[in-house]
Amino acid sequence: MGLMDKLRGEFVDIVEWLDDSRDTIVWRFPRYQNEIKMGAQLVVRESQTAVFVNEGQIADAFPPGTYTLETRNLPILSTLKGWKYGFNSPFKAEVYFVNTRQFTDMKWGTQNPVILRDAEFGVVRLRAFGAYAARVVDAQKLLRELVGTDPQFRTEEVQEYLRQVIVGRLGGALATAGVPLLDLAAHQDAIGRRLAGVLTEEVADLGIAIPKFVIENISVPPEVERALDKRTEMGAVGDLDRFTRYQAATALEEAAKNPGGEAGAGVGLGMGMAMGQQMARAMSGDAGTPPAPAPAPPVGTEPPPLPNQTQWYIGVAGQRQGPFDLAGLAGQADAGTLGPDTLIWRAGMAQWQPAGQVPELASVLASVPPPLPPQ
Repeated sequence: MGLMDKLRGEFVDIVEWLDDSRDTIVWRFPRYQNEIKMGAQLVVRESQTAVFVNEGQIADAFPPGTYTLETRNLPILSTLKGWKYGFNSPFKAEVYFVNTRQFTDMKWGTQNPVILRDAEFGVVRLRAFGAYAARVVDAQKLLRELVGTDPQFRTEEVQEYLRQVIVGRLGGALATAGVPLLDLAAHQDAIGRRLAGVLTEEVADLGIAIPKFVIENISVPPEVERALDKRTEMGAVGDLDRFTRYQAATALEEAAKNPGGEAGAGVGLGMGMAMGQQMARAMSGDAGTPPAPAPAPPVGTEPPPLPNQTQWYIGVAGQRQGPFDLAGLAGQADAGTLGPDTLIWRAGMAQWQPAGQVPELASVLASVPPPLPPQ
């Protein structure tokens, strides 16, 4: 400090701190050679604590209020300096103002997934993020354990340490909560309150408390999300058997509208009547009644020849297999070789397509179960 700072220290007799940074936890009052006049005014505002340090040793602490600095209200400092009979000249001491308000702009998040065991889905990996509030509850502990001689201690200097403590405790809190994965969103507030208490005990030796802990989101890996979406779709369908027959009938109707395709002849004649009868029974509530046998042709007449079956080819592991008729494709679907994503081709198609995008195969793929959820 220069001459002006020295002169300013000689005339200024008010020790106070007005904080406009919003992220400063501790601030050391600047004074030339740390000299403070005996009889100076100390102003400690709400959400502040003033701590006097003499030669590296914490002396007196003052809660909010206005004080005239004298030997009688500096008992520890007076003892350290040996002022037995009073002393009126300037004395040397460092004054640290500690901000005790809540710092609410603290963020946290899991860089790596937290692994836990769920009763329904087995071992799952979770990511989470949110916010929390921190405040100083013991200014002297904070100065001893974290601040030291730092003239301006900010939230960024402790935020990473608190984030590591939070992530370390998060897995245990989720595991001991006993809440199923699908119900975690409904219990985020309760889990947050439990974590706030656990974290406050964890950082109590630093003079810090965590009065508020908020979990904004808990997410699972994309593959688990897809499995959950598929499970939701199946639940929305309801009666899967009725839905399958409806899908098959719709596919036949779409195929009949395609005059250039071969499905209109092969599938329409071979399966149209049977599927139409099944749909009629399903809509009338007789889905469980077996179809009536077709009437026998009159004596002396021959039944018409069967229509030509469409020949299909499938691609498996980069190799072409086939040809197959619809019955053969059904066998491949039952064996697990044919699925909605399997490439397929027949005469008249411009290129290979996934089987799930070919309307004529809806009835064949209807019996293919969805993929199992990950273990």
